[in-house]
Amino acid sequence: MATASAVTTSAPMTAEEKKVIFASSLGTVFEWYDFYLYGSLAAIIGKQFFTGLDPTAQFIASLMAFAAGFIVRPFGALVFGRLGDMIGRKYTFLVTILIMGLSTFIVGVLPTYDTIGPAAAVILVGLRLLQGLALGGEYGGAATYVAEHAPHGKRGAYTSWIQTTATLGLFLSLIVILSTRTLLGEATFAAWGWRIPFIVSILLLGISVWIRLSMNESPAFQKMKSEGKTSKAPLSESFGQWKNLKIVLLALFGLVAGQGVVWYTGQFYALFFMTSVLKVDPAAANIMVAVALLIGTPFFVIFGTLSDRIGRKPIIMAGLLLAILTYFPLFKALTNAANPDLARAQATAQITLTTDPGQCSFQGSPVARDVDFVTPCDIAKRALAQASATYETVDGPAGTGLVKIGDRVITSPSATLTAGGHKFDEDSAKKIAAFKKEVADAMKAAGYPAKADPAKINTVLTVAILTLLVLYVTMVYGPIAAMLVELFPTRIRYTSMSLPYHIGNGWFGGLLPSISFAMVAQNGNIYHGLWYPIGIAALTLVIGLLFVRETKDVDIYARD
Repeated sequence: MATASAVTTSAPMTAEEKKVIFASSLGTVFEWYDFYLYGSLAAIIGKQFFTGLDPTAQFIASLMAFAAGFIVRPFGALVFGRLGDMIGRKYTFLVTILIMGLSTFIVGVLPTYDTIGPAAAVILVGLRLLQGLALGGEYGGAATYVAEHAPHGKRGAYTSWIQTTATLGLFLSLIVILSTRTLLGEATFAAWGWRIPFIVSILLLGISVWIRLSMNESPAFQKMKSEGKTSKAPLSESFGQWKNLKIVLLALFGLVAGQGVVWYTGQFYALFFMTSVLKVDPAAANIMVAVALLIGTPFFVIFGTLSDRIGRKPIIMAGLLLAILTYFPLFKALTNAANPDLARAQATAQITLTTDPGQCSFQGSPVARDVDFVTPCDIAKRALAQASATYETVDGPAGTGLVKIGDRVITSPSATLTAGGHKFDEDSAKKIAAFKKEVADAMKAAGYPAKADPAKINTVLTVAILTLLVLYVTMVYGPIAAMLVELFPTRIRYTSMSLPYHIGNGWFGGLLPSISFAMVAQNGNIYHGLWYPIGIAALTLVIGLLFVRETKDVDIYARD
């Protein structure tokens, strides 16, 4: 393998090359904007398209629909990665942006559950799958395209601009959402105004297609094509030969899986945690996250540039280690800063549930309804989860369901269903409603707030914590595009790097909100979901330190 010592220093980038890279980055911003609109509006979408479920299941189902796009991303990586390695990077971009943009626009005009029933949810999930397929082909092409244009010794710096595009796309989506919310008002926005950000994406689609048409093909691909060295079967070369498959697996488990969970914890889970658990007003939470993103985004380029000097691996591994060590204290600090009343109530009026664990069902199901939970344990857990309460479960005798809030003890009822099994009988419904009201009254008396008090939010500290979480993202994400490109030869680079990237980000990262909130619903502790990103990051840290080599001095042109 040739290294930097065997290669003369490349000339500085020409104005045309910089223009092409800018065009690639800008088009990718638009594509991420499309993709993240759904994530930012998950709570509203749950109410619009999953009306048949209870509120907790609505939110989990909306997160699962969001996750559906991530699940199919690796398949998009295979389809479009193969095309990119066989026919070129440029034309693959056009296909991905068209699929993404049109799918997003259709979400904006899609009838809701109240209009066409369950078909609305089915069509929504189908559109999410199309978006995921398109994005699966986007990132690998963009990273490969930019890296193959970059001068040797500056790949980290140049590809880090691609790394900013996901955050900038999220930032752009938040700005459009906030502007629409402010102009229309919260009630109108929740009723129909949420459609506007999806519909205006058709304008972004037009701009993106125009940009993609003006791009030139990658010089490395042109050189390889002119020499007749393009791969005839990139899939079998990438995954059917152990020498390449081994690198794919190391890239996944030693780099991208950990990067993916840190990315989604810092930018998505933090937002969901603030709005759904800490009950911060969505507009205020979006503003604070947007400010943190604005502050943190330049560090993608800073760490990408730094990786050209000291290496990619040390920066990525340091970001993983910091996340592992500090997530719990940071999210607890976030609770203190964003909802101090909740933090105080948790400290002074702990909640316990005494029950028989054998009579407790899994609470994190995305399709569960209130009527699926009939035991005292299940009814108590359901009520506490819907109140975003943190509680401890204590073993008790069968049939027991005692909720203790401070000094007050409330007995959870059991329930029976009507003959059809579709709803509680009248007596059970009254008992459950009375129990939920008693729990709510007891929590209120103990100081648990129904929502975060805007006057008590420490905005500066909240933004500082969110910014630190974003900085971890920039550490693990800023250098990773260059490192993935450098791991694989040119002829199968698009395919080989796309699959581990989209499994790591699409599955390990994209499923994080759903998995973490399901863990919280089941366990009863609002911080319990953090064990998922911490565990994946720890696995990646160990594998990365032991088995993944440094790549910054690799000559990618010699690897065809």
